[in-house]
Amino acid sequence: MTLVQLEYIVAVDTYRSFVGAAEKCFVTQPTLSMQVQKLEEMLNVKIFDRSKQPVIPTEIGAQIIEQARLVLQESQKIKEIINSQQQDVVGELKVGIIPTVAPYLLPRVISGMMEKFPDLKLLIWEYTTEDIIHHLKTGVLDCGILATPLADNNISELPLYYENFVTYISKNSKLFKKKTIDANDLEDENIWLLNEGHCMRSQVLNICRSTKDSRLQGLTYNTGSVETLIRMVDVNNGATLLPELALAELSNKQLSKVRYFRSPEPVREISLVTHKNFIKKRMLNALKEEILAIIPKTMKQKKRKDVVGL
Repeated sequence: MTLVQLEYIVAVDTYRSFVGAAEKCFVTQPTLSMQVQKLEEMLNVKIFDRSKQPVIPTEIGAQIIEQARLVLQESQKIKEIINSQQQDVVGELKVGIIPTVAPYLLPRVISGMMEKFPDLKLLIWEYTTEDIIHHLKTGVLDCGILATPLADNNISELPLYYENFVTYISKNSKLFKKKTIDANDLEDENIWLLNEGHCMRSQVLNICRSTKDSRLQGLTYNTGSVETLIRMVDVNNGATLLPELALAELSNKQLSKVRYFRSPEPVREISLVTHKNFIKKRMLNALKEEILAIIPKTMKQKKRKDVVGL
């Protein structure tokens, strides 16, 4: 049994395809299939049910793959021991981030990381919370940046900052004249929401409670873009909720439509999350420090703030 064989069966399980796994492992499909078959022959079990599409593990195969993931994670600690003795941050860090955080946080973080750590390779994907958690558990990602708490015993959370939700209101709304608002004020307002699967949608609904979705006759609009929500309010009236960091992208005219909530203000907790067996601690700490360096001091405390659940 070799680590390479274990890497191959984990890859097949992750991508549910021998062809896809081979591409990700940078080998030919016959080479990968031969090594998987050799491992099955040595163990005298079938790890995968090849009659199904996509390929799925057998019952005992799923247990073997779970153990293979642990073995591979432990083997990586040898490299991490060596890296921990070096002052430089080197290696590859695979990061998943939710779309409602990425555009307001990543540009400055990436430039800082690239300048300070030239030997660090960042691979970044925008995913929903559900996809990030799945990819952390399967090893596709090293860490994620998303809203918490998650209440998942297999995921470790490192809170970074607490970001206010603010309202963005049409000038034609009766709420426009208010200086601050309460969640109850939104009960009769049409609210533009992100589509299903985005954690911020759930948080907005938790804040608004009984508020109805914005609806125009003959229109159901699904979007994953905060910028689109802003545009919809500008053109079609109604209101939406924005994360506070998004305000830096608004014009003065648009800022006039922003209203803060009365205290305690609803916030989302943004955290760095990893699988509980994560080992690339030096790289994770470098990313954490770079994020904290650009976050306003007021966002690092949650006093007099109400963390909204997912």
